[in-house]
Amino acid sequence: MENAENPAPLDLLTARVTEAALASKAWPFEEARKLVKRFPGGKRDANGDLVPVLFETGYGPSGLPHIGTFQEVLRTTLVRRAYETLTGGHPTRLIAFSDDMDGLRKVPDNVPNKAVLAEKLGHPLTRIPDPFGTHESFAHHNNAMLCTFLDQFGFEYEFVSASDRYNSGQFDDALKNVLAKYDAIMAIMLPTLREERRRTYSPVLPISEKNGEVLQVPIEVVDAQAGLVRFEDQGEMVVQSILGGKSKLQWKVDWAMRWCALGVDYEMCGKDLTDSVTQSGRITQVLGGKRPEGLIYELFLDENGEKISKSKGNGLTIEQWLEYGSEESLGFYLFREPKSAKSLHAGIIPRAVDEYWQFREKLPSQPVEQQLGNPVWHLLRANGYHGGDGDTLPVTYGLLLNLVGVLGAQATRGQVWSYLANYVENADPAAHPALDTLVTSALAYNRDFVAPTLKRRKPEPNEAAALAALDAELAATEDGASAEDLQTMVYEIGKDPHYGIGALRDWFKALYETLLGSAQGPRMGSFIALYGIEGTRRLIAEALEGVELPTE
Repeated sequence: MENAENPAPLDLLTARVTEAALASKAWPFEEARKLVKRFPGGKRDANGDLVPVLFETGYGPSGLPHIGTFQEVLRTTLVRRAYETLTGGHPTRLIAFSDDMDGLRKVPDNVPNKAVLAEKLGHPLTRIPDPFGTHESFAHHNNAMLCTFLDQFGFEYEFVSASDRYNSGQFDDALKNVLAKYDAIMAIMLPTLREERRRTYSPVLPISEKNGEVLQVPIEVVDAQAGLVRFEDQGEMVVQSILGGKSKLQWKVDWAMRWCALGVDYEMCGKDLTDSVTQSGRITQVLGGKRPEGLIYELFLDENGEKISKSKGNGLTIEQWLEYGSEESLGFYLFREPKSAKSLHAGIIPRAVDEYWQFREKLPSQPVEQQLGNPVWHLLRANGYHGGDGDTLPVTYGLLLNLVGVLGAQATRGQVWSYLANYVENADPAAHPALDTLVTSALAYNRDFVAPTLKRRKPEPNEAAALAALDAELAATEDGASAEDLQTMVYEIGKDPHYGIGALRDWFKALYETLLGSAQGPRMGSFIALYGIEGTRRLIAEALEGVELPTE
């Protein structure tokens, strides 16, 4: 009978996982332990009842959601799940906060009807017409895209709009507190600003009742408890309330106010916001709150090592990654080493795909301690899915790309699957949906990146002799030979001093360059098994065409 001294096997497993998580060096657990230290025994309300730890991610809806939005929500979710594991399931919430009360600073390049936005520069994003003509405002359009974007990946979150909170008065008490602590906040911010900026800086940005713009003007506090301030608007000194959606806080002050008003316990951000974290953290203390825990992650770089910029359009979009790779591989790539700068370009995708599946295959055979360091353990649990342990791909993405590369830029999905039948049991797309997705991705990747670069060279005389020997061996080999046997065959020819090839790596390089048109390639035994003996012999014949073989 099950009791406290004899827990069920599942309870034992949970206890082992929790114990291992307490010592795990995987970064989500290291981050989650900050929260365990912050709330010994869990986060409690005034009555001592357990309440959710609040995670937050921020989003600026002046542009469309992008890969940075995805990575921040994913990484925060990984820490959230790690905390739940460490605490045995203590409650958590994740808020996706849209800073849509901001004034529009410039017209984005990727929108229609730019004149609609140009007429409203400086106005809050939720008070600007939607240039797409589908929503109440430009911010409402982008917020809807954000939610669709996050829903696409199955994230569990609560959407919160800054405009809703400001306009409804839910931030009013926090705004009064900002006015009450006005001088202390100014003392934090002014030393960080250039002289010219100091003369116009204000923590509070009133919204003009004359033209609706978010004003960057100095203010004088008239009555903090009533929320009244004095400022100049179009040459006239006015006294106006900042409550009920009539103001917007300056960025660093707004961040701190939000942390206090919402009770945020954890928020990560990019390295470019390091100073903001410091100053917002100090303002949070002034306001009577406590700065959230958080991770400062490194930024993305393009293939030239330059910081990725939305305005430049360098780097890689999430749509491009999903065209050439998979959602799982993107998550895998973002999981690893968040404190190290990452290159983000198409060339990294094939390796990320294959490494994801390598880690996924290892998972069930690993002891619990190693599982918790396996990126796939975290990724499978990010959205509550615990299956998939030990799943494998029958063909690596790299090998698939080699196959598609040989078939050419005009290859079709059907052709690829016909060759996969040489290698994959039950080669039916319906039976291998993950592989079928990668077939489509490989065709696109080959078309855009591989095919334009492939160029087969003619073999040197000694290489030609070795290729002829390989052809003869293949001619005497029955269909269905294993990839290992075929690899041994290739290996033995390369080792034969008769051909004078030198190191085995030179032999394989010659095979890649003469048969595949690339400086790198797969295990040749696996490729031959996939492409077929007859197909490989055709490649050898094409390579040897017009080449005079050395005489004995």
